[in-house]
Amino acid sequence: MPFAISQNCRIYYRLEGSARKPLLVLVHALGTDHGLWDPQMPALLRYFQVLRLDLRGHGASDAPAGEYTMAQLSEDVLATVNRERFSYCGLSLGGMIGQWLGAHRAERLERLVLANTSPHVPDPGLFETRRQTVLTEGLSAIEPAAMGRFFSAPGHPAADSIRTALLATDPVGYAGCCAAIRDMDYRQLLPGITVPTLVIGGDGDVSTPWTGQGEVLASQIPGARAAKIAAAHLSNLERPSTFTNAVLEFLLPDQATDRLEAGRAVRRAVLGDAHVDRSIANANAFDGEFQDLITRYAWGTIWTRPGLDPRVRRLLVLAMTASLGRWEEFRLHVRTGLTTELEMTDLKEVLLQVAIYAGLPAANSGFHIAGEELDR
Repeated sequence: MPFAISQNCRIYYRLEGSARKPLLVLVHALGTDHGLWDPQMPALLRYFQVLRLDLRGHGASDAPAGEYTMAQLSEDVLATVNRERFSYCGLSLGGMIGQWLGAHRAERLERLVLANTSPHVPDPGLFETRRQTVLTEGLSAIEPAAMGRFFSAPGHPAADSIRTALLATDPVGYAGCCAAIRDMDYRQLLPGITVPTLVIGGDGDVSTPWTGQGEVLASQIPGARAAKIAAAHLSNLERPSTFTNAVLEFLLPDQATDRLEAGRAVRRAVLGDAHVDRSIANANAFDGEFQDLITRYAWGTIWTRPGLDPRVRRLLVLAMTASLGRWEEFRLHVRTGLTTELEMTDLKEVLLQVAIYAGLPAANSGFHIAGEELDR
């Protein structure tokens, strides 16, 4: 297991993705661990190398005795990072650490996402009481209240996993982090954060409500953007697609100035070099502008949107072209899809869906073409 040593404390981290991509660091909430970010990982890894870690006192990291500070936790994060520059996304306690980094280590940050977090605790006594409770009674004493704050309603699919992580947290480490939150007040530092910042808040977040907390971050950090999500405290779990889209739209560079070049790259990635090279070789003065339109708007505007991954977009194209009888386009996406991200079982499920909603003849033709391509 990979560990970094920070102030004589072992910090567990997990680094995934290509080192050729920019680095994004994700830091979790109090009482969770790096697994908090599991729903975001498939989408984020398309664009970033992603580093997740367990804060001291959490997960596989050490839990030294004593009260922790935000500066200490922030230096733990930096100890796991082997690049000079990176983007950062933190939720709750992770967002508080992000504020410290934005104020004190701005030269290391490309962009900063502060989710479901606050620049100060209105009643520090609440965290002192919680600190003492977990030290004397354990995490089970606060589990019902914590779970009630995490989600808008009981029974969320992720609730059992989060409960397991919470109850597995070392009480000493949890209490140490409670002290760091208790003593934090960044309100005077916010105007000095010059890193491009996105503030995400949950409409139903009672732990770090938008009014008086999230809105302070959004209004006091110069130029900060804001995104509000219909969720409780763990908004990335309650609304994973909405959360991920907000993060990616903020972190990714704006391609509006070069849609044509972006479209060319995506078209090659989806359809393959051989098909695109043939299309270019066969281009002529009559259809040149049409090809430009397709590349710029279909490939460069729609296919580059981060909201759906390329595999899902491909399956949608297969379903729609089969339903509409656009068999040339259907065959093209079957052929090129099978050389990249698709398997025959994917095609079978799409065509069974087509059979129900677009008719048996359409599905029959689709199965016939798919079989031909499999036998090529």
